[in-house]
This record gives sequence, structure tokens and C-alpha cells, in this order.
Amino acid sequence: MVLSDEATRLWETAKALNRGAARVSPSAARLPPLIFVTDPDRTPGPWETAARLAAGSAVIYRGFGRPQAESDARRLRGVTLEAQVRLLIGLDIALAIAVGADGVHLPERALHRAGEARAAGLMLVTGAAHSPEALDRAADMGLDAAVLSPVFATASPSGGEALGVEGFGALVSAARLPVLGLGGIDAASAPALASSGAAGICAVDGIVRAFGPSSV
Repeated sequence: MVLSDEATRLWETAKALNRGAARVSPSAARLPPLIFVTDPDRTPGPWETAARLAAGSAVIYRGFGRPQAESDARRLRGVTLEAQVRLLIGLDIALAIAVGADGVHLPERALHRAGEARAAGLMLVTGAAHSPEALDRAADMGLDAAVLSPVFATASPSGGEALGVEGFGALVSAARLPVLGLGGIDAASAPALASSGAAGICAVDGIVRAFGPSSV
């Protein structure tokens, strides 16, 4: 797969962030530098973008309890395996096991389920965080990484007030686990995070624009 210029910029920025974070916290090197976060409304066919991701990146599939969640997750698993991309399932540990996912991504309210995910054999456990308290809980629960949001203004209805580069960087530097950024991040805004300490980038629209079918 030949990446578009925009996809190349985003991927190279994500890898540079991960390398920098790994110098401080070696465990960051085991994380995917770039994670495509799906949304039932904003990414109705996530496999189309997932198939074009760079090898070594990841997808967080969020089915939100929809009836077709399992069939969509299985389709994504097939695509991600072929693309050498890791797959995490949002919240649903049973679904992650059923489709052979690489891990699970827990919402902030469910960070306490990290031990359950580990016991089920899932290798990668990440969780959402929107505050320093949530970052502390994620570290206490032994998560591999936290996804902190929103970094920039975002179209997500649940996005909340943007942290900004300085606010985001301050929380990352105080965190006791690797942190990836989410919210308003795309190829244009990602370089602003160069000195933030982030271990990588997560995005919805920014990744679709860079890697989706219309980008090629």
C-alpha cells in the first residue's frame, strides 16, 4: 500500500512521538504509534480505512452494543490481520476474545476491568482518560496506555473542552504510564505534539482523511 502524502506525514509524526516516549518509558515501544478509533456514525465502513493503515498501527473498534457489532468486528479482524494492524475492541471483552482481537480499550468508567481483560488473555489493554485522576486510575489498574482527550477542539459530541498542547503535555509528563493523544489530531495539528511526551496518536476523522479510500 502506497501512502498518500498526508498519511505519510501523520504516520511519521506518530512514529517519532513513540520513539521519543520510549526513551523515557521503554514500555511505550510496544504500543502502536497510530490508532484509528471507529465510530458507528462517523466511520460506517471502518474496514475501508483499516485496510489502508500502515503496518504496525492499530484500530479501536467501538460497536456500542449494536446488533451487527460481532459481524463488523470479525470483518475488521480479517482486514487488520492482512494489513498487519492490531485490533482492539472497545469495552466488550467477550467480543474481543470471540473475534481473536489483540486487546481491549476500556472507557474511563470501566478502567477497573483491566484485570479481567488480562485474565482473559488479552495482550494489549488501553483505557480512556479525561483527567489526571483517570490517568492515576489507569496506572493503578496496570493498563498498557491511556488515551487522553481531547487534545484539540473536536467534532465529537462528547469531546469536552480542549486541553491544548501545554495542558496535554503537563498531564502526560505527570502520568505514570504511556499516554496517547486523541481529539482534533490530524496531519496538520499532530506536529505540535512533538515535545508533549505523547507515545502516539489516536484519531477518527484525521485518520479517515489521511488513510481512507478518498485519500488515494
